Amino acid sequence: MPSDQPLLQVEGLCSHYGPIQALFDISLEVNPGELVAIVGANGAGKTTLLHTLSNVHKASSGSIRFDGQEISRLAAHKIVQAGVCHVPEGRQVFAPLSVDDNLRLGAYSQRKDKAWLDAELDNIYELFPILHEKSEQAAGTLSGGQQQMLAIGRALLGRPKLLLLDEPSMGLAPLLVEEIFRVIQTLNEKGVTILLVEQNARAALGIANRGYVLETGKVVLSASAEELLNDEAVRRAYLGY
Repeated sequence: MPSDQPLLQVEGLCSHYGPIQALFDISLEVNPGELVAIVGANGAGKTTLLHTLSNVHKASSGSIRFDGQEISRLAAHKIVQAGVCHVPEGRQVFAPLSVDDNLRLGAYSQRKDKAWLDAELDNIYELFPILHEKSEQAAGTLSGGQQQMLAIGRALLGRPKLLLLDEPSMGLAPLLVEEIFRVIQTLNEKGVTILLVEQNARAALGIANRGYVLETGKVVLSASAEELLNDEAVRRAYLGY
């Protein structure tokens, strides 16, 4: 069960692109063991939020505390080493490299021995059997769904305490969306703490513990996933009924 002590605690987070403010005083938290969804329309600031948490995009002000440590000014690779692993929007696999090499790159920051890495790779291939079948293929030849599995597997080899997932269903056929969300739910049930950004609000809230609704860079609503699914305004705006 999730702990009551936040693993991630964000307070008053603001972010800009030049003179344009993209995030406005964002405050949220994720407890250990939780799956928390952030939903909202295109342009709401969801991807910017994850980029700011990872310091791929710098925060203008505010606090980001992870596992008791302020990380808002840490370099992006130091944040990965601290245990925050980010699966970006659009997968962003290394297309010319093999599936196996892409996965091994995910373990770079761990600097473990070969036996450890081989065991972890076996776990990923058990989770995603299709990646095992295509382990020597160039990642760029995979389907969109297979690339998404590869991106998640690569992040898992960083041994995340917190996994950030950005729009994992984007561009995928409905059956593949179901498979990806099944995998996300399985990972959470195995103890992986997840912050999920997703435009498919119904699917995201269907597996989440709690959710936040983001509009034009602001958190406008937060509640349990069940409450958000039953909220009339959320249903009209994001769930289509």
